[in-house]
Amino acid sequence: MKLKIVIQIFLNNVKNSLVLYAKKTYWDNIDYLLEKWTEKKASKFINIVDEYLSVLEKNPQAFPKTDYKNTRSAVITPQITLYYKIAEEENIELLWFWNNYKNPESLEL
Repeated sequence: MKLKIVIQIFLNNVKNSLVLYAKKTYWDNIDYLLEKWTEKKASKFINIVDEYLSVLEKNPQAFPKTDYKNTRSAVITPQITLYYKIAEEENIELLWFWNNYKNPESLEL
């Protein structure tokens, strides 16, 4: 059975605070790109994320496990890593779009 990605991070009806934080960090990255770079860079980031979500939908185990319980990571760009977990009911929960330049010890999943 095909796994379903929890896209609720992009919706108003968010059930999980971690998923809500993924929504916030996703848009924070887009806002940063629009403010400091270009619309083209922001669009490229959105397209890359879409490509990674397609990979996750087909193969949730495609990316390596982390030291955090039931959590995996996908390096979206050299600057951003997506943290996610495979949850019950065959859903993938997007947890965080992490800025790789931040102190990794401050990441709490």
